[in-house]
Amino acid sequence: MKTYFRLLSFAKPIEKFAIPYIIATLLAVFFNTFNFTLLAPLLDTLFFDQSSATGAMKVAGQWDLLAQFKNYIASTVEHFGKEEALKIVCAVILASVLLSNFFRYLSQRFMEDLRVHTLLNIRKTVFNNVMNMHIGFFNNERKGDIISKVSSDVQVVQFTVTNTLQVVFKEPLQLLFYVFVLFSISVKLTLFSLLVIPVSGFIISKIVKRLKEQATATHESFAKMIGFLDEALSGIKIVKAFNSTERTKEKFHAENQFYSNLNRKMVRRQQLASPVSQSLGIFVIVIIVLYGGGLVLSGSKEFTASDFIMYIAVFSQVMQPVKAISDSFSGIHSGIAAGERVLELIDTEPQVVNKPDAIELKEFKESLTFENVSFSYQDKVVLNNISLTVPKGKTIALVGPSGGGKSTLMDLIPRFHDPKSGVIKIDGLNYKDLTVESIRSKMGIVNQESFLFNDTIFNNIAFANPDATEEEVITAAKIANAHEFILGQEQGYQTYVGDRGGRLSGGQRQRICIARAVLANPPIMLLDEATSALDTESEKLVQQALNNLMQNRTSIVIAHRLSTIQHADTIVVIEQGEIKETGNHSELMSHNGLYRRLIDMQAFTD
Repeated sequence: MKTYFRLLSFAKPIEKFAIPYIIATLLAVFFNTFNFTLLAPLLDTLFFDQSSATGAMKVAGQWDLLAQFKNYIASTVEHFGKEEALKIVCAVILASVLLSNFFRYLSQRFMEDLRVHTLLNIRKTVFNNVMNMHIGFFNNERKGDIISKVSSDVQVVQFTVTNTLQVVFKEPLQLLFYVFVLFSISVKLTLFSLLVIPVSGFIISKIVKRLKEQATATHESFAKMIGFLDEALSGIKIVKAFNSTERTKEKFHAENQFYSNLNRKMVRRQQLASPVSQSLGIFVIVIIVLYGGGLVLSGSKEFTASDFIMYIAVFSQVMQPVKAISDSFSGIHSGIAAGERVLELIDTEPQVVNKPDAIELKEFKESLTFENVSFSYQDKVVLNNISLTVPKGKTIALVGPSGGGKSTLMDLIPRFHDPKSGVIKIDGLNYKDLTVESIRSKMGIVNQESFLFNDTIFNNIAFANPDATEEEVITAAKIANAHEFILGQEQGYQTYVGDRGGRLSGGQRQRICIARAVLANPPIMLLDEATSALDTESEKLVQQALNNLMQNRTSIVIAHRLSTIQHADTIVVIEQGEIKETGNHSELMSHNGLYRRLIDMQAFTD
């Protein structure tokens, strides 16, 4: 129940929807019940002679409103005849049915508003929390699992919350109205017939006992399937290049089959509750017909034949709310299982957050420094006791063997992670005393993977500054050596680049990424192997763009090709998480150390 009430909190302000829903439902239930009670005066009017009908309908021991109406119809039959009474009964039935459906529509409308409102709040909260997560979170979680929680699980949760609210209020209320009418006709018969409800509830509880466990497994299997689908689509070139299409299809089919089997078992168990409750209801109705019919045939004064038919009609409807409640219990297990997965994501705390008293970094004036910084992923040490100063306006190159910690060091600069020990400062201010947003606003990033959004070239460049004018975007593109090829596109700057920029070449994508960084106009540039995946011609164009980008800026560069960073003011050689050498190109070459060996190896390879 704790999980359910937490999910229900997303419906706030719930009273805005609940109060009108309660009023509309109350009226809908009243008129729906009244519809069935009108069966008795209708039958008396149609099938009994005037004297018997008059005597049968003049009653006082039943539901007051019904008794008054029956007496009124009896009086009408006595004074004006059956045809006039029939017109009145039909008019009341028509009005009651119309009012019942009208208020039922209103109640459903208010509940739908609550459902949409709840879905909006849950999905907003989940997505906001996901976007606030630190970068390490996405390295450890399956993307498919996150997508499944934000889409499928949230959908299941919001239906469960609203459907349960509906069942908890409407169905018990409808059941009470039906039971009240049944007791007004015959207390003894009703006490016997209602034994079916606790018996039905006990049997159904046994049926749905394992539903939560099955629902959890189903949600997890669906998440795996979505994750595999995402990987297959993202790596479609690799799949086809290695003739792995059939193997990929078989792998997806195996997970799909597993999910389908789980889903089938769960649905079968859910569907079993309804026929069980209905079968028990029919069994009791048969007993009621035998017992009550015997009383009518024997001339008992307990109730009339028309009242007995009305009784059977009303009791046949008693199982509808019981069935709805039993179906709701089976649905709740699936919703709670999905809700626990969603709440787990909501409850995950981002590791990089602003302190309550964090201040904003107004501008970058002096230097960026690392003081004895260490970092590790779980138990693996990636950086060990790094001390480094990056003066304003200088270009610092990070080089070294793969896996040495260069990219991790770069990720610490925009505070994608916090160091496990040591301090990072900018202009003498501790990173943790500054807001994350103000730190990142002073930095532009160009990665090896040139990621573009499935949007126009213009909007991809303007992503860094949504308020940029067309002139500013074009200027940034020119600096990035991208203007000429953009004009050659079919729709120029309004050309769509496709998923992840797939309609453009690698060099074109990278130059648009550089233009995006230029438009942000940050004082610090972070370049993570920005030319490593390019051919010679593209590399030349991109390198020219990078040189333009780094002018008059502080730049920190991870270089794949060491020839591109020989002009750097300082070259930092990192191996196994430690700084091995520091100096400019000439100094490091004269040391005849690791940097010299890397240069010689690359020259030999080239």
